[in-house]
Amino acid sequence: MAQTTQEHHFAGATTDITYRVWPNSGARQVVVLAHGYGEHVGRYEDVAGFLAHRGGVVAAPDHAGHGRSGGERVLIEDYEPVVDDLHTVVTRMRAEHPGLPVALVGHSMGAMIAARYAQRHRDELACLVLSGPVLGSWKATTDLLAAEEIPNDPLDVSTLSRDPEVGRVYAEDPLVWHGPFKRPTLEALDRALKVINDGPKLTGLPTLWLHGADDRLVPIDETRAGIETLEFDPLITHVYDEARHEVFNETNSHEVLATTAAFIDANTGG
Repeated sequence: MAQTTQEHHFAGATTDITYRVWPNSGARQVVVLAHGYGEHVGRYEDVAGFLAHRGGVVAAPDHAGHGRSGGERVLIEDYEPVVDDLHTVVTRMRAEHPGLPVALVGHSMGAMIAARYAQRHRDELACLVLSGPVLGSWKATTDLLAAEEIPNDPLDVSTLSRDPEVGRVYAEDPLVWHGPFKRPTLEALDRALKVINDGPKLTGLPTLWLHGADDRLVPIDETRAGIETLEFDPLITHVYDEARHEVFNETNSHEVLATTAAFIDANTGG
């Protein structure tokens, strides 16, 4: 049964990292979540709670520069240390729950981090879930890097979900970054995509790819090229008609969560 969440801390690769755990005394699998750019794990309460209810003990760090973790806000100069921090969380969870298979779930930038994690530590994972992943290329990054000055344009919150409440809560969340991208972060993200594209391939790792057909933040065609480059196999793809970027927060979120839980169960013996 899922219990009250717990907060933990450790000295990360570049700064202090905070992560949350949704305990489950009867867990059948470990599920680790990697959140997206500018946000924090508190936005995944429904996702983590659902997966804990379905049999997981769930853990999720705030990446460096995000949420309750240390570091300058949204400044990531290299994504490899972020992968290292995620590895610390996985290592701790495996030590505390020996024998349980591990599923890694990433959203957007977090899905890019999760894919890189799988390249570096694939033997630790039973399966991988990628939601709206930044993979292959991201024109938004290259366009911003080409600009002489990064514009301070606020995110159009209507691109997150068809549910306007999602956008309202996001806009009022003090732990969400509402300022502009920082050039070193964009440069690091661009480098990370190139490193991931160079391999290794991810054939042999069961992967679920979730994407909104109307995702205007991470267009599906750019992601599809990255998926094809990495040769995921076996791969299950769910593209949701009219859904926007945050499929876990969409109007059909229960369907998306049920699909995710069923996939994790099928690949962890649950």
